[in-house]
Amino acid sequence: MASGVDIKYIREGKPLSWQQRFRLTVSLSLPAMLAQLSSIAMQYIDASMVGRLGADDSASIGLVSTSLWLFWGVCSAMTSGYSVQVAHRIGGKDEEGARRVLRQGITASLLFSILAAIIGVAISGPLPHWLGGSDAINGKATLYFVVFVAALPLLTLNYLAGGMLRCVGNMKVPSILSGTMCALDCVFNFLLIFPTHHFVVGGMTVTLPGAGLGVLGAALGTVAAEAVCAAFMMWYLCFRQPELRLRGTHGSFRMTRSVTRQAVTISVPMTVEHAVICGAQIAITMIVTPLGVVAIAANAFAVTAESLCYMPGYGIGDAATALVGQSHGAGRQELVRRFGYMSVGLGMAVMSVMGLLMWWFAPDIMSVITPVKDICELGAEVLRIEAWAEPMFAASIVAYGVFVGMGRTTVAAIMNFGSIWMVRVPLAWYLAQSMGLRGVWTAMCIELTFRGLIFLGRLVYVTRIHRSVSTDA
Repeated sequence: MASGVDIKYIREGKPLSWQQRFRLTVSLSLPAMLAQLSSIAMQYIDASMVGRLGADDSASIGLVSTSLWLFWGVCSAMTSGYSVQVAHRIGGKDEEGARRVLRQGITASLLFSILAAIIGVAISGPLPHWLGGSDAINGKATLYFVVFVAALPLLTLNYLAGGMLRCVGNMKVPSILSGTMCALDCVFNFLLIFPTHHFVVGGMTVTLPGAGLGVLGAALGTVAAEAVCAAFMMWYLCFRQPELRLRGTHGSFRMTRSVTRQAVTISVPMTVEHAVICGAQIAITMIVTPLGVVAIAANAFAVTAESLCYMPGYGIGDAATALVGQSHGAGRQELVRRFGYMSVGLGMAVMSVMGLLMWWFAPDIMSVITPVKDICELGAEVLRIEAWAEPMFAASIVAYGVFVGMGRTTVAAIMNFGSIWMVRVPLAWYLAQSMGLRGVWTAMCIELTFRGLIFLGRLVYVTRIHRSVSTDA
């Protein structure tokens, strides 16, 4: 792969022209964006299939979705502490050290995710009541939540393998497997959500089996697709990826103090930040819940729809983490600055276009997810409010990826949760009193713009410090 040759230039100390840096950034970003697209497509599939079941089923998923993001995000952030160390060691040409980090990362991921799963299952019963859900949706919400949290060990290994492959510059395999996962999700969801279907084709009756499990089927189908992807991703990482494969090597899976300490330094700010941000999103859900079932469903579906818009930002952010991480590990601090600015600029440009498209096609996007007219109309309105924030949202997403690659996560985490708790939550509560769900999304638009501005300022400050100590021509 061309990008694989180019990324080796970083750790080999070879000079990179502007065109080479841009080509490398794009070549790593595109597969990462496709992987994000596949993940988001799965959310669309779940939302659109469950949306056909009615407003109550849609609201049951929307009620616990932010709580699930909390568990997923905390586990994903934990794995980043090991993935970033791999990028630094690969950049420093220490492949054996990278393998040591991989082994310990597997152990830590399993231990952490099993503990998280136990906690999640323990709170699954009362959680919908805590969030203010009604009896009509609480039972299904609990079923949906408990299936996902019970599968956290598998999902966490998927995060770990994908993160490490991306950090060594392999964006192709995660994107292919994400596409496969999306296809499997379609099949599994169709078979598990809906009852048996009978079609007449050419005078013959064709029967497609279905379990008719509804919301529970949506959770089981997605988890099954994730499990298949996790198995293949871990297999490729441990047996095929040249820099990290464990076959034919020897080493302990026991966690050591030095690797664990560095993982904690990187992961804890990210984990705490994600927990606090998801706590804020749960608070937003509690603000939305009194607005009614239509508002709950419209909010959840609009969040899913908006993810298509910011998908490129997270893909470019993944590429920035790999490029900046390897540049930092190789001691090429000027290259850190150049890749940082280039990736953030690219992310803002792409997400500006996506924002325009989302504003224009908002009604069509919502109609794909739900046939319920009231939900569709309200969701389209709030999507058009949010579209204006996409350029600055991109700045915060990609700049965060740059900071992760540098191992500088503490201040970035503080900025993230400070922005959402000090700006979005109080403003959403205030505006919801008079504007309903539209007020909640107006607050989100204002907060994301503010967040982008402070991240841009932080990026300029940090890269200037690095440039002052750079030894890279």
